[in-house]
This record gives sequence, structure tokens and C-alpha cells, in this order.
Amino acid sequence: MEHSAIFGFDPKIVSTVILVVSYLILFTEKLNRAVVALLGAVVMIFAGVLTQDSAIAGIDFNTLALLIGMMIIVGIAEKSGMFQYVAVWSAKKVRASPRGLLIVLAAVTAVFSALLDNVTTVLLVAPVTFQITRKLKINPYPYLILEIFASNIGGTATLIGDPPNILIGSALQLSFMDFVYELTPIVAATMVVLIVAFDLIWGRKMSASDKSREAVMRLNEKDTITDPVLLVKSLVVLIAVIIGFMAAEHFHIANGTIAVFGAVVLLMLYTWGNSHSDREHKVEEAFGLVDWTTIFFFAGLFAIVYGLEESGVLALMGNKFIEVTDGSIEKAAMIVVWMSAFVSTAIDNIPFVATMIPMIKSMEASLGGREAMMPVWWALSLGACF
Repeated sequence: MEHSAIFGFDPKIVSTVILVVSYLILFTEKLNRAVVALLGAVVMIFAGVLTQDSAIAGIDFNTLALLIGMMIIVGIAEKSGMFQYVAVWSAKKVRASPRGLLIVLAAVTAVFSALLDNVTTVLLVAPVTFQITRKLKINPYPYLILEIFASNIGGTATLIGDPPNILIGSALQLSFMDFVYELTPIVAATMVVLIVAFDLIWGRKMSASDKSREAVMRLNEKDTITDPVLLVKSLVVLIAVIIGFMAAEHFHIANGTIAVFGAVVLLMLYTWGNSHSDREHKVEEAFGLVDWTTIFFFAGLFAIVYGLEESGVLALMGNKFIEVTDGSIEKAAMIVVWMSAFVSTAIDNIPFVATMIPMIKSMEASLGGREAMMPVWWALSLGACF
């Protein structure tokens, strides 16, 4: 930017200080992350780095729409008990074998995480895991640890599985199938290695009595279904939305629009035939299922990062990165994947990826364009999500 910031300071310095201070506060967890992000965004405006209009322009509303839409769909679908049904059904398919259970619960967790967010997946699968392992009288620890791994790895497989992928997909206008083609095979191979490792360490040593296994086999998966009608409605909408994501690139419709449309349709079906008061209550309850802390965190974060982009800091960082890698795509991809992995252990992977996206974008022209840089983008996804 040409103009100076508050008190004549260089916007590069001011925006960098705001970002670093915001990230340090996020790291300490002394304040709510949405509060920190929004405060940082407002300070960017007060400091003269951004105007209110430019701060709003920096917000990726497609990402917010995709998150809100999927949160509503998953929140309503969860009420039907469909996810618990699949977990119990899967356990019975392996005859309640402790070793088989290790494999199916990992697979179920990975698949759910590819379609839901990681936290929701673990919250849905963990109680069923406790219930089954308690009946089998075996230690739940290996199962829960494997589910943690599986939720992170499985979430990497698709556009909607993890927020960093949503950020990358929206910024680059990548389709749902782009992520499936490029990342799902890597996720599948990683899951196989992970399951084999857990089987070698724990699976082969675990056993349960016939009586305990029979107790699990007596569980009726249908008992987990709390609302059969809602189950059908939720499944139809969820499948339609996934198909919509797959077809979106051919019709040039944004993924956020598809997610919000699916959420609205499910809300309509969910409240159909209810009295006015019940309908209003259900809609308010459904909107309450949205993690608004995350939504406002994203909004503030977009504005903070846009301040860095507008001040030229990220372009400067991109040029330095090109010097370090000697213009090599291979070196860039290796550095990004490992840097993403290590940095994401210290700070939330969402602000890290949000910062990296405009920086990597600024490097594209010097490194052969978007197509040539795609390995670096996939490296960012894998490092941050894994």
C-alpha cells in the first residue's frame, strides 16, 4: 500500500505486529479465539492498514457459507442417530472381535471425518467406543488413540473434511473432486499403514471372552435411531449435497451456495408440518448448532491476513521463500509440508494456513503458475491437516 499507517508508521511493520500479537494471544489461550481475531481485525482498521470496506472485502464468504451450511446439516442429521447406528452395525459385522473392532472403528472414523468436522466425528464415535469396549471388558485406550489419528487423517481426504482444506479449496476455486483425486489415495494408504501399526502393537494382543462378545452382538443398532423419518430426510439431503459438490465445477456453482441450499432444504423438511411455535423453536435450535465462535474467528482472521496481504508483507515473504528454495517446486513442497506439520503443533492450523495461502499465491507467477505450484498446495494441506 502506498499510504502510511497510524502515526506515519510503515503498514508492513504495523500489520506484522498486529498479526504476531494476535497469534501469540491465540497460542496462550487466555482469550476466546473469536474475540482475538475480531479484535485484531478492528485494530487493523484503527491503525490505518485497512478500511472497513477493504476488511470486509478480505473475508471469504464462500468459506463461511460452506462451514455454516455443513454445520446445520450435520447438526440436524446427528439428531437422528445415524452415525451411532453405523458404528454399532460395523462392530457387529466383525462379530465383536477386539482386533476387527480396531479396524472398523478406525475406518468409520476416517470416513465420517471426510464428511464431518473432526471434533463432531470424535464426539459421535467415542461414546459408542466406550459402550462397546466396556461390554467387551477391554481397554478403550488403543481405540480412542487410533480414532484421534483417523479423524485427522480422514479429514484430509476431502474439501469439507477439515477447515484448512475449505480455505485452500475456496482460495483456489478447487472442486470437491480435486481433493478426492489428489488426497484420498494418500489418506487411504496412510490409514492402511496406521491400522497395521496399531494391529501389530495392540490388536494381536487383545482378546475378549465369548460371553462379552455375545453381549455386544445383542446390541440392536436400530435402537440408536431416535428419529427414522429425520434419518431418511437427512440422508437424502446429505447425499444430494455431496453429489452437488461433485457436480459443482461443471455448473460453476460455489460450494458455499450448495451447502447453504442443502441446509435450507433440510431445515424446511425438518420443520415441515409443525405448528408455528414449534417451527420457530426448531429453526432457532438448528441455528444454535452452528459453531458461531469458529465462524467469527474465521471472519476476523481473514481481515487480519488481508491486512498483511495489502501491506505487501506476504509478497515480501513469498520472495524470500523463493530465494530459499532456489525456485525449486520440489524444495518448496518439502519445506511447506514439514513447516506446516511442525507449526501446526504449536498454533492452530487454521490461522497458519490462512496466512500461507496469500503468501504461496504471491509465489505462483515466479514459479511457473498455478499448475506448476499445485504440489506445494497439496503439501500445505497434508502438512497442516495431518
